[in-house]
Amino acid sequence: MTEAPSSAPDASLSRPPATAAGKWRAFADFCRKAWALTRPYFNSEEKWKARGMLVAIVLLNLAAVYMLVLLNEWNRVFYDALQNKDQPVFWTQLGRFTYLAFGFIIIAVYRFYLTQLLEMRWRAWMTRHYLDRWLADHAFYRMELARYAENAPPGAAPDNPDQRIQEDLNLFTTYSLSLSMGLLNSVVTLVSFVGILWTLSGPFAFTLGGSSFNIPGFMVWMAVLYCLVGSVLTHYIGRPQIRLNFLQQRYEADFRHHLIRVREFSESIALDKGEAVERQQLDLRFSTVLANYLTLIKKQKNLIWFSSFFGQAATVFPFIVAAPRFFSGAIQLGQLMQIASAFGRVQDALSWFVDNYSNLAIWRATTDRLTGFEASFQTLAQAKAARELAQAGASPATSPAASGALQASGLTVALPGGAVLLDQVTLAANAGDSVLLKG
Repeated sequence: MTEAPSSAPDASLSRPPATAAGKWRAFADFCRKAWALTRPYFNSEEKWKARGMLVAIVLLNLAAVYMLVLLNEWNRVFYDALQNKDQPVFWTQLGRFTYLAFGFIIIAVYRFYLTQLLEMRWRAWMTRHYLDRWLADHAFYRMELARYAENAPPGAAPDNPDQRIQEDLNLFTTYSLSLSMGLLNSVVTLVSFVGILWTLSGPFAFTLGGSSFNIPGFMVWMAVLYCLVGSVLTHYIGRPQIRLNFLQQRYEADFRHHLIRVREFSESIALDKGEAVERQQLDLRFSTVLANYLTLIKKQKNLIWFSSFFGQAATVFPFIVAAPRFFSGAIQLGQLMQIASAFGRVQDALSWFVDNYSNLAIWRATTDRLTGFEASFQTLAQAKAARELAQAGASPATSPAASGALQASGLTVALPGGAVLLDQVTLAANAGDSVLLKG
């Protein structure tokens, strides 16, 4: 009734290569695996609906960025009107803001609606797809057998297939869409606002060692430097979360799986008075869940310390940098607010990695789990092909006549009364193979 909780990490979580080239190869390999999970749905029988919805979501994201550009220009005119006490322009700009805000709301609502709808349809298709494969050719049974077979092929026994189908597919579709659209939004925002910020920030002149220097687009370079430092530190602080999130999903699934086993074998446990043993196993699994979660909380706390400081400092940073030009009269209040708004957009775009590190860690862990699940189906398919070759007497890897193997050709088994139990059966089983006898 009992089984040891799975605690060994998958190969996908092994330490990354030490060299930069090795890390890039590992990253490229991960992207290929993620694309292999993504591609089937958008090439399926639902491909035209899926692609159409995806294009609509992309267009709505582009429209949202365009609205932000219009609002940035509105900032300059509105705050200049306040500084100049120009009441007619003030009221005109309030009316214009109403139209801009209403348009932005419409875009945001339909972007959310279509994104959620695509997530639901994508998850439904992937769930049906994996259920078909899991239940075909007794794959669910062979995966369970492989967990206990000594000679099972590597990767043939993924832990908790039910959790991968029910939870991981949901997480994969949700984070794949949200992260990809967020990245697209950030790239387009950066392209749209970096030119605005470059023009508005003007040059920065200073003297060093008797020589004069002039840095054009000073605010752009400050935004890039600010976000580059933040991204490097975020990756350094938050990197352990990738492995911890992976393990947390596994331990939660192990605990849930054993609860289900207690329910399924309730009669046997009750007759054997095995409640104490089962409770010990449940306590062991739950303590593993809590221990890993506590470690994850501590790592997240460190990341939140940094990201909160990073975000709060970014609010006042553009004002500090641009304030000297405002107080010298080089720019008006409207331009100062426009600079701050443009800097904020550029900084937000460049900080996408910082802001989404925890989500990226969850998505990476989920993708690794599904990649392992996908690999298990391929391993089972290869094992099936090898069995068929062995039964045909043409297996290149193992011969039924090998030591410790069992081979039968044209075998007929009958009862003394003449009733046939097996008729002309051909089979081959090597030492260590799992064989099911039924009847």
